[in-house]
Amino acid sequence: MSFRLRSIQTIITATFAGMTVLVVILVSIMLYNKFSKTAEENAYLNIQQIIEQVNYHLELYVKGMQDIYAVVEQQIDQTADVSSGVLREQLTTLLHTREDLVSVALFTPEGRLVLDIPNAEMRRNTKLTEQSWYESAREVPQKLSFSPPHIQNLYKGQYKWVVSLSRMIEYRDQGKVKRGILLVDVNFRTIDELSRKVSLGKQGYAYIIDELGNIVYHPQQQLIYAGLKYENLEPVFDYAYGSYIDKSTGVPRYITIRTVQPIGWKIVGVAFPDEIVTTKQDLNQFIFWFLVVVITAVVLLAVFISAKISQPLRRLERSVQSVGQGDFSTPIYVSGAYEVVQLSKRFNFMLHRIRQLMDQIIHEQEAKRKSELDVLQSQINPHFLYNTLNSVIRLAEKGKKEEVVTTITSLSKFFRISLSKGNTIITVDEELEHVRHYLIIQKIRYKHKFNYEIQCDEAARSCRTLKLILQPIVENAIYHGIEKMPDEGWISISAAVQGEQLVLTVKDNGLGMTPQVMDQILSGNHRSGSGSGVGVKNVNERIRLCYGKPYGLHFASELEEGTSVTITLPAVSDRAEELERGIS
Repeated sequence: MSFRLRSIQTIITATFAGMTVLVVILVSIMLYNKFSKTAEENAYLNIQQIIEQVNYHLELYVKGMQDIYAVVEQQIDQTADVSSGVLREQLTTLLHTREDLVSVALFTPEGRLVLDIPNAEMRRNTKLTEQSWYESAREVPQKLSFSPPHIQNLYKGQYKWVVSLSRMIEYRDQGKVKRGILLVDVNFRTIDELSRKVSLGKQGYAYIIDELGNIVYHPQQQLIYAGLKYENLEPVFDYAYGSYIDKSTGVPRYITIRTVQPIGWKIVGVAFPDEIVTTKQDLNQFIFWFLVVVITAVVLLAVFISAKISQPLRRLERSVQSVGQGDFSTPIYVSGAYEVVQLSKRFNFMLHRIRQLMDQIIHEQEAKRKSELDVLQSQINPHFLYNTLNSVIRLAEKGKKEEVVTTITSLSKFFRISLSKGNTIITVDEELEHVRHYLIIQKIRYKHKFNYEIQCDEAARSCRTLKLILQPIVENAIYHGIEKMPDEGWISISAAVQGEQLVLTVKDNGLGMTPQVMDQILSGNHRSGSGSGVGVKNVNERIRLCYGKPYGLHFASELEEGTSVTITLPAVSDRAEELERGIS
């Protein structure tokens, strides 16, 4: 009887195990077919998306190059005389503001130089009229031509890798309208960096060709030129957008093509299906080990049952480990014996109290920080008040009554806006009025050492802003940029709405700053002889505390050129009360 029972148990066990294994094998085959097909489709789709993204970024960059060319052409078109110093100054400024802009030159149809920025000595025997950009401008005058990348050989001592934009334009020279070829050379580095970032598996890559089949970029360009590598370009010209399998090299390759508009360059992505087969091999190994695990689990069912009994304690142990690693967000739910349930309940209560205490600490720290910033904001710079009153006394002693009245009036309005009836949010119009009175006082104090201008778009006037954010920036411009200048200084303040952002800009033509000094000013580690009680660092922190990290200050400065500070805020005009509650 015992033998028969053991036989029946063996049969039942074998039948159960056999059926389980059979079901698992069938399911594994179905999953393998599904996953392998999906993996292949996803791999091809991923390759297409990568090439599409590169194409998108290249089109944006090409659009940017066209915009640069249009700006240069517009400046020349609006100038009465191409030899004007104003035009040269404008183009030089444009060249300095764009890192990717290498040079601007204007030639007559016969190849004589009319204008060049920067003013550098040109090479001789450059065969100017035989270069591709020159011939393209002559053959198709109305079309903006893009040359393949080449070494710039127009100027002595320069060997930059550039793309040349050229077209026939009209310009004015001594009152006469003439035709010439405008050349703008743009650094090829950006296109090279965009292309180098493309990764299509371990062996895959992407390259770029122009409309004539010339290689614009290839990661193995030296091998191409040396004839050690071959790219089958004939099928590529049949596609503006698409994919196909190329077997011309003996190794199947998945080719994806996109066309960069409007210049007609083609981005060609090359991927190897063998790498996708590697993914299938990995899936085979996974299915094999999955079957081994499942069969082992069926055979060791008793071990599984014992593990099921101890499972509540293991769950509790894992939860305690998660808490030990700093995860206090997930409550513990454990079923099982009475003692385990009670232990889990007390542990959950402890986690709840810890979360409450952490939230309380965060709230207290935020409140403390806001209070500290409010105290800083409310401080009045005693040096500024002292110096202003001294200036008033000196002006009164010299009998300059009008300047005394102007200074006292501006000082009164300056403090009235500073107080703002206790409000921390004011309109842009009020903030500009506040900094205007500050500039009036400082201009009188510094004996008209500088001039200023304030511009504001109509849409920006009613927008709301934190008060006292412009004055510290202007003060910084005077003390760090203009005070020690031998020449007359200039400060420009502007306010505009760009999309959903309010942009305030303060520019000066002062001495400029190094990147190290700019970092010290933003971090609050730089000190001058005089300074604002609020400070540039405080302004940046107040903005980010109120509106979030995407907003704040951005410095741009060059030594002997000046400094530009951009303040970005959300463009808000009707939500002042809501903002007021958010920072109070």
